[in-house]
Amino acid sequence: MKIVSIMNKGLFICIWLLATVWLAQAQTFKNPVLPGFNPDPSICRVNDDYYMVTSSFVYFPGLPIFHSKDLIHWEQIGHGISRPEQLDYHNCETSLGLWAPTIRYHNGIFYIINTFVSGGREAKRDNYIITAKDPSGPWSNAHFIKDADGIDSSLFFDHDGRIWYTGNFIFNPEHYEGHHGIYLCELDSKTFQFKGKRTIIWDGEKTRGKWIEAPHIYYENGWYYLLVAEGGTFTNHSVMMARSRKIDGTYEFCPRNPIISHRHLSLEHEISVTGHADIVKTQNDEWWMVLLAVRPYKHAHFNLGRETFLVPVLWDSDGWLRIDTENGLVNTQERRPNLPYDTGKPEFYSDNFECTELSMIWNSIHPYPVHLFSLTERPGYLRLYLCPEKLEEVCTPAFLGRRQQHQIFHMQAAMDFSPSSDHEDAGLALVQDDRFHYTFTVSLKHSQRILRVQKVYNHDVTILAETMLDFSGRVYLTVSADETGYHFYYGSNEQMKVPLYLKADPTLLSSVTNSGFTGTYLGMYGTSNKHKTEGYADFDWILYEGQNL
Repeated sequence: MKIVSIMNKGLFICIWLLATVWLAQAQTFKNPVLPGFNPDPSICRVNDDYYMVTSSFVYFPGLPIFHSKDLIHWEQIGHGISRPEQLDYHNCETSLGLWAPTIRYHNGIFYIINTFVSGGREAKRDNYIITAKDPSGPWSNAHFIKDADGIDSSLFFDHDGRIWYTGNFIFNPEHYEGHHGIYLCELDSKTFQFKGKRTIIWDGEKTRGKWIEAPHIYYENGWYYLLVAEGGTFTNHSVMMARSRKIDGTYEFCPRNPIISHRHLSLEHEISVTGHADIVKTQNDEWWMVLLAVRPYKHAHFNLGRETFLVPVLWDSDGWLRIDTENGLVNTQERRPNLPYDTGKPEFYSDNFECTELSMIWNSIHPYPVHLFSLTERPGYLRLYLCPEKLEEVCTPAFLGRRQQHQIFHMQAAMDFSPSSDHEDAGLALVQDDRFHYTFTVSLKHSQRILRVQKVYNHDVTILAETMLDFSGRVYLTVSADETGYHFYYGSNEQMKVPLYLKADPTLLSSVTNSGFTGTYLGMYGTSNKHKTEGYADFDWILYEGQNL
């Protein structure tokens, strides 16, 4: 009886502990809410629905649009840029293209305003507006705003019916490195062109701030609030605020600026580079902020790019916004919004290519030509046609990739490929940009199929491993990652995983290494290495599953 009593007591304690853990987890969520390369988030609410858009730079389709009911679980529903004729990506390098969109809703219409950068980071910057009645699309062609220089453009619809544009600009001459500011100008509601005069509402020199950008205006309690990012897009990134009684008046700065920043923490803190924020009010009168940040590993490297995080905020008694977390930081675990909870989907993704349209998870580098791939030529397969272009070029290679979203992941693909010459390669690629990437491809050597792992470091190509394939037919390619690096395996069946190269240097794909704005992409790749070809590779399926450290 005593033994039974002890066992029952132990069972009760176990159940109680499990229930406690479950209850704690049920009341919290895990950051980031958009893992992987999803920077510069902007958010809006329409009744009980929330919509968010993030930067996509050179990847196409561009400007992914997400929907949520609870601010935690987000489902992609479309792209703002989905047709090649909307924008000309020609010769755009990886960190150029679509920068920092803002999404807003007004009188039955969704608006996205965005900066398109081409010809170099400081070269041509075009600001434009696209519209849609349905956020999933289709979105309109671009309405370019004449004389709208700078980046990070934003829209504000005032209560008097006027539409205001805010954007970043560089002072000429700069009084110091990073001397930027924010200007305001009214927009014509029909033509989307400037009307009236420009007004500088934030001069970085007044605060000695650097690279002031990402402006958003809100109206609350009789004040116009201006939210900006400051300090650049790396470890000094932060969010700052100012306010004015008039939208084009003199703005006073928040005495507690920055209202959020992790720049005082270690470069290897679990969350770093916090900045570029937008806020939203829920139907339950809570306020929440979405912002970008990164999850670094040793020496402040990060491969997942800048991701989207969620934090609670509130209006303090002095009328200024503050972060409403226990420690004033962005945390990996945070309390849930007071909204109906959506259980979301498991962190697993498999594409069997059974549909006649490409899943929204896949992107190409630049808008892809019609002949790049087919989902109908061989039903149930994705046929990737080899292109003469290589990943080492600023071009549109035969590459379809998805974001790496986890620090630990497993990806496997089933590929049918019979190269006709030693110029033809097909398989998988892990891409930071044209200068830094890994390829894992099948080719020919001495009329026999080989499998090769190759790295490209600042355009310098090195073969890391190579083996003859002693079997014909289908090849199963597996790439995994953990805290030690990337690992490459192969086999003649799904269960076989023969190691070809282990512990490939993860810092090769770090945003720090290439000083870029994007994260790592993983996907299908093929090239004929500057030779004409009619070759192709057929992918039966590809799966991805991940977990975080």
